[in-house]
Amino acid sequence: MHGIAVLQDLYGRISPTVHRAVDGLPASALTERLDPAANTIAWLTWHIGRDQDVQVAAAVGRDQVYSRGWAERFDLPFGLQDTGYGHTPDDVATVRAPAELLLGYVDEVAAESLDVLAGLADADLDEVVDDAWDPPVTRGARLVSVANDSLEHAAQIAYLRGVLERTGRA
Repeated sequence: MHGIAVLQDLYGRISPTVHRAVDGLPASALTERLDPAANTIAWLTWHIGRDQDVQVAAAVGRDQVYSRGWAERFDLPFGLQDTGYGHTPDDVATVRAPAELLLGYVDEVAAESLDVLAGLADADLDEVVDDAWDPPVTRGARLVSVANDSLEHAAQIAYLRGVLERTGRA
């Protein structure tokens, strides 16, 4: 198996993992917090989409999916480059969206990411896409990092769902 095929398999797992964690939850569970500073399922789902969208688009020079009407649909007070990194508890509370919108965005970002990967060759993974780091970040390292972050957050959503269900809050 070559590098692109491995990445396609990895990225193909993100959206189904998020769906398993979010599908069927009542709307109230999407914004429930375990404590006042905790992230919500809505924010985590939005963040998965935003981080993947921003990072993958930048790694290959494409426009973000978010700029195709999703920013208007979410109607959030954040800029086009905002992925949620560094958000305060108040910022987290701002993300209030139905599961269909959150999952629709994650799905479209996933499709875009797989389309990006289909257009790459293994040699493209070695190209430096961010020289602000030491060592500079290659496209391959960036793509692995983004997928890893997405799956970590999907696991957080699954954990939150379990806690909310066991405590009768979902």
